[in-house]
Amino acid sequence: MQVSREEILHIAKLANLNLEENEIDNYILNLQDILNFANVVNNANIEGLKETIGANDNCNVFRKDEIVQFEDREALLQNAPEQERGMFKIPKVIN
Repeated sequence: MQVSREEILHIAKLANLNLEENEIDNYILNLQDILNFANVVNNANIEGLKETIGANDNCNVFRKDEIVQFEDREALLQNAPEQERGMFKIPKVIN
């Protein structure tokens, strides 16, 4: 499929792009490369391939959600820009 200058200008208008005259040829080449690659993918031989959803059979690889007590609160709070009563103090975000 060949991309015409008119098609590039139409796409640019739909995308609200202001293309310079010297950019149009570059866009034609780039879009042509994309469409050629899409054509290669569409014509790939898939005969004998099975449908795959994931690379392995793991269904849940997340750790269990457990409450853990952090013993060294001072070490944690040393990185806080501000703290108050042993907690991070953050700026007010709601008036």
